[in-house]
Amino acid sequence: MLSALEVVTTVLVGVMVGVEFSVLFVMNPILNALPEDSRQLGHAHGGRMLGAVMPVWYIGSLVLAGIWAIAGRHDHGTGLVVTAGALLLLSVIMSILLLVPINNRNKTWTPENRPADWKEQLHRWERWHYARVAVIIAAFALLVTALT
Repeated sequence: MLSALEVVTTVLVGVMVGVEFSVLFVMNPILNALPEDSRQLGHAHGGRMLGAVMPVWYIGSLVLAGIWAIAGRHDHGTGLVVTAGALLLLSVIMSILLLVPINNRNKTWTPENRPADWKEQLHRWERWHYARVAVIIAAFALLVTALT
């Protein structure tokens, strides 16, 4: 049973890393190359779509890592799992405090009601997203290492 939990947790976090990595290095460059109105509408739509699923994904990953750490507390890789869980917790805190407030504003914007500093706000979100992606990549690497 523990092996299944380890695999499910690692795959879930790995797919989350892949999605967030592709947002950062694929989707954002595509959206940022569009004309202003299309760019802003694309970011707003992405914010609504991913903003609905990512909280469950982040918190679910954190919970599964916590269960793994408790269930496997006598295994040799438990310290790695606990550290990965701490990094996942950091990513949730970063999301709540830094990224979600910007995303909540962005997802309601249209070309008619967006603020004058909308580009700066999206750029700030992107900078924080770089840091969050680094954190979840590190967590994923630790989980993979704990499996070996």
